[in-house]
Amino acid sequence: MNLLRTNRNYRLLFSASSISNLGDGIAAMAFPWLATLLSRDPMAIAMVAMASRLPWLFFSLPVGVLTDRLDRRLLMVQADIFRVILTLGVIALIFSAGPLPAANSAHLIWLLAGAAFLIGTAEVFRDNAAQTMLPSVVHKDQLETANGQMWSAEQIAGSFVGPPLAGFLIAYWVPLPFGINALAFALSAWALWCISITRVAPPVRRKFMTEMMEGLRWMWGHKIILRFALMLGLLNAFATMTITVFVLFSQEILHLNATQHGLLMIAGAFGGVAGGLLCPKIINRLGTQRSIHLALALFPLPALIIFFTASPLIAAIALFAEMFVAILWNVVTVSYRQRFIPDALLGRVNAIYRFFGWGMMPLGALAAGLVVELAEPDLGREFALRLSWCIAALGYAMMLVYGLFRLKI
Repeated sequence: MNLLRTNRNYRLLFSASSISNLGDGIAAMAFPWLATLLSRDPMAIAMVAMASRLPWLFFSLPVGVLTDRLDRRLLMVQADIFRVILTLGVIALIFSAGPLPAANSAHLIWLLAGAAFLIGTAEVFRDNAAQTMLPSVVHKDQLETANGQMWSAEQIAGSFVGPPLAGFLIAYWVPLPFGINALAFALSAWALWCISITRVAPPVRRKFMTEMMEGLRWMWGHKIILRFALMLGLLNAFATMTITVFVLFSQEILHLNATQHGLLMIAGAFGGVAGGLLCPKIINRLGTQRSIHLALALFPLPALIIFFTASPLIAAIALFAEMFVAILWNVVTVSYRQRFIPDALLGRVNAIYRFFGWGMMPLGALAAGLVVELAEPDLGREFALRLSWCIAALGYAMMLVYGLFRLKI
């Protein structure tokens, strides 16, 4: 713990991650709320959510090769600067829309989806480089502690501070949260620029596909990490399916305004902070395999609770539990692969991992819109908005059965 406190590079990386996640937390609240001001169509809102995650499906594999070829720190700096420019573009879009809620705003939804896609593309570069960079600044026996601290900071900034702050800001003036978002990305870029790491000689470059296939072969040869990636893909697809319609669920079933919705998201942040602090201890006590099985056993419960409730308080408890369990899964699986993947392959294998693990998110977002659109005529608007949580709970239960038989660590 003390070694991490005296590690300047880790402190800078930690600060950059915290500031960047504050921007992400603001965006996580502001983008879907802005989409609901432009349209009440679930498919339109799902399209914006899908666009933000589609780059993980399109670009993860080539970005992995670039991450191993290029300076990871500079890659993160450039991605943050790109996100500053794009977020300023969203502010220009808001001004062009006129008074909100907007009428006849189909073209604005497409523009918002395009901005979300480009910001998501920058996120692919930044996040893959960031997770690949951590083992370069901390010792391997500190990975669980460092990851726990990073996840806690992510939840404090991205969920505890970001969404409620966005709720207050968007209620005051719609462009304001996007301005704060741009500032956060700029500060993150500055902190990363200050990191000083001794550069090793760059690897000899070979054909692009040769390097990509090397990462794929390594992943195929390590079945546990491959199964983690495939399972994460399904877990994220179900989670994205629920979070995509959550803004409509919050407005129409929980009857919350922007400020109240932001405050509700604090519950998830508390779960994330608690998870970041306690999960390393749980893993040390139970071991990797039992910790994974515990996470899988708990995943269905929050989804079922939200499916049945109309109470903001009960929904808050479910969000707390959901985020705690997600952090338990993340800390154990991320630390596991950071420990075993060779540094020369870390960018490529992490990218392949995220291709499977995050590439399913846009499909989950699309499924959310389709579920509501197809179910609403026969089952009604309220049940259609709830249905994604029922489907997710069933999917999580199936993942538990698979994990009990196939995850032998």
